[in-house]
Amino acid sequence: MESLSTAEHVEHLTGEYRELVAELGDAQGNSKLRELLVLRSDWTKEGAATVVRLSRRYGSFVLANALALAEALDIEDGDCGL
Repeated sequence: MESLSTAEHVEHLTGEYRELVAELGDAQGNSKLRELLVLRSDWTKEGAATVVRLSRRYGSFVLANALALAEALDIEDGDCGL
């Protein structure tokens, strides 16, 4: 199977996460979102908490720049161990 480019991977994940957020409806609290990430997206509890916290705290502008820099530095998995 051919691996996805970073852009394709991000597009795929965005679609997956949009479905999860739509499922939340009005209950867009962090705990329910973390629960769905664990159940449907194979995150650990710690990983789901970290992803939600990063998203809420920094938003897409900063995280897109962090992604671009990680790509430029050829860092696929950081040192957090998630």
